Amino acid sequence: MVDRSENSSWFASPDRANLACTLLSALIVLLGISMVAFGQVPNDDDLAPPPLKLLSQDERSRLGAETEVKRRTKLALELMDTRLKQAERLHTSEGYDEMFVQLGAFHGLMDNMLDFLNKSDKDSGKVLNNFKRFEIGLRGFTPRLQMIHHDVPTRYEQYVRNLIRNLRMARARAIEPLFDDTVVPDKKPGSKGISNFKFQISNLKSGSTLL
Repeated sequence: MVDRSENSSWFASPDRANLACTLLSALIVLLGISMVAFGQVPNDDDLAPPPLKLLSQDERSRLGAETEVKRRTKLALELMDTRLKQAERLHTSEGYDEMFVQLGAFHGLMDNMLDFLNKSDKDSGKVLNNFKRFEIGLRGFTPRLQMIHHDVPTRYEQYVRNLIRNLRMARARAIEPLFDDTVVPDKKPGSKGISNFKFQISNLKSGSTLL
């Protein structure tokens, strides 16, 4: 038989009673936080579908007409900058659906330019220089996308986060040709530079933050 008098005497102590109340309060707070956090996790049905990576007819025409690699790279970065500026403006005015359209086109321009570079002559120093130019341009877009991601509604957050990840991977792919075994030695950076860039590629792929 359980000695109830012994159990009641444990709570009779003021210190023990205060400890029990403190533990109970902490448990209630933790349960409340857990319920709120669970409620903030969106269902797939609540997420905005990712936008199509569609370029405008004007963008396609301008890019298609520019075959010289340096001018093509600069043009692509300019068009991406224009799309991102429009997305930033729409984010400020809370036009999130329209913002998505701009980000989708931004994504499409990024993929289009990377595909163009990958299909170019990677033995050419000019092409390799523009891989580097493109990576530097992409790097400048990263903090701007992070600002959008910082306070975008939950419904749109997942795609913006994925876009930042895709941009990071595009940077890694733009750096890699500089260290391909087929690249002639005088077109490669020095050994110190190679080690530094390989470290950057590893960090980009792993998701680490770089300048």
